[in-house]
Amino acid sequence: MSNLVADHLVLLDHLRSILVAVGEAEQVPEESHALFLERFDELRAQLPVEPVESQYLGQDLLCQVILRYPQIAHLVPRDLLWFFGGDCLHYMPDDELELYQALEERRYEAEQNDEPFDWNQEKQLLALSTQDSKH
Repeated sequence: MSNLVADHLVLLDHLRSILVAVGEAEQVPEESHALFLERFDELRAQLPVEPVESQYLGQDLLCQVILRYPQIAHLVPRDLLWFFGGDCLHYMPDDELELYQALEERRYEAEQNDEPFDWNQEKQLLALSTQDSKH
């Protein structure tokens, strides 16, 4: 399993814990929430085995999180929206999309030159340089 998939499994686990908390706070209809969590668990199980095939389920579920649970939409990890892509990208502002596009370009460049690449570290560096350019 790639580091990228492993990182996203951690983010999915984090998001699931938030969803469980929302359910426990009884802010959602219990029956549909339980079914939604089952589908979420299917994605969690499928991602390490079939990362490409799980893209559509991931897109569908993340968009549903934002639509069904607007009170936690701001807590959805942005890396998950970018990773699953498709309709998820509609929930990211342009400046965020530009940041992730730049990250992908840096990662591709590092891979081409057989250089190590740390996604989270690069993301922090890019975010800082973007902030600096706005001041």
